[in-house]
Amino acid sequence: MFLEWFKELNPITQALLATLFTWFLTALGAGVVFFFKEVNRKFLDGMLGFAAGVMIAASFWSLLAPAIEMSENLGIPGWIPAVVGFLLGGVFLRFVDRYLPHLHPGLSQGKAEGVKTSWERSVLLVLAVTLHNIPEGLAVGVAFGAVGANLPSASLAGAIALAIGIAIQNFPEGTAVSVPLRREGLSPMKSFMYGQASGIVEPIAGVLGAAAVLLMRPILPYALSFAAGAMIFVVGEELIPESHQEGNSHIATAGLMLGFAVMMSLDVALG
Repeated sequence: MFLEWFKELNPITQALLATLFTWFLTALGAGVVFFFKEVNRKFLDGMLGFAAGVMIAASFWSLLAPAIEMSENLGIPGWIPAVVGFLLGGVFLRFVDRYLPHLHPGLSQGKAEGVKTSWERSVLLVLAVTLHNIPEGLAVGVAFGAVGANLPSASLAGAIALAIGIAIQNFPEGTAVSVPLRREGLSPMKSFMYGQASGIVEPIAGVLGAAAVLLMRPILPYALSFAAGAMIFVVGEELIPESHQEGNSHIATAGLMLGFAVMMSLDVALG
């Protein structure tokens, strides 16, 4: 019943609802702070590794592979949009990473990245996870936009699978923001609000991604590849180093393998 209703919606509305769901999982993860002041670091590193695995699998199965197939259907060598879009996605995230003030959990305020600012530590922590969520929301939006553009290699089930995968890995990201803030003395409610706020960017990026694809269909292979490159940048620059900084590399790697397997299974089974 729900799926039939969902199919009838405008692709931009579909993207909005899907990314609101991914934001909800971020908020759910942030809500852990109401029950625990601390979360076992090994568990958190395993979940961060899981998030990295989901993003790696989604980058290929849900984004790059369809981009290559679409390019070939349009008479363009498949590797050109994939390579160009992928690298541009990484360059864009590097630019944002360099200039957006942010601080990764577990680091002192003196190790904040981006332009120098007097912003509070809590704001900088939220912005670090917000940086992760920009490409995630964009990827979901572009996937639904591709379905709306009636491209043969895009399917509604595949876009839904991508949204589910992103939502699952958003849970530990919300926890990774709220729990450290609670440990530093913020109230449970304030810690929760900061934690869920990091996911608000996903519906915005999702709607923009879907709208861009519908308005400029020829850019779709590049847009899919761009989202993939941005996600891989986040994995290599943020998630993997963060999950290894406490010496739990084996647990984080096991989480990565599991996350990849889960996302791959979702995409193949549903897409």
